[in-house]
Amino acid sequence: MIGFLGSGRLLAACVLVFSGWIGLNLLPNVHHFDPFPFPLLEMGLSIFAVILSVTVLINQNRQGRIESIQRNVEFEVNVRAEEEVTRLLTLVHEIHQKLGLNAVIDNKELEEMKSDTDLKAIHRAVEPKQKG
Repeated sequence: MIGFLGSGRLLAACVLVFSGWIGLNLLPNVHHFDPFPFPLLEMGLSIFAVILSVTVLINQNRQGRIESIQRNVEFEVNVRAEEEVTRLLTLVHEIHQKLGLNAVIDNKELEEMKSDTDLKAIHRAVEPKQKG
């Protein structure tokens, strides 16, 4: 239904209905069920506008919820990828140690990369930016 509300078909249908309504009420020798200035048409258009507006707002809220879920899923995937990369880095470092290559990769940056990511700190840093 949402697809129809935002389509050219709805626009064409509205133009046809409104033109027909006005045309029938302007023809001579025909019973005018809604004479000029077309109060019934005006009321119908007002009701249609309210229904259309509410439908658009409902759709926007639904889309917002979907986007929020997608962001959460994306975040979870990124966290898992971070954990996997950290674990792989640790395993590679252990292999280097067993092979006696410690001097080549032994540095402070490596130890920092091997440490677990503090998700709460990231959340605290990102949350104000999302709200503001």
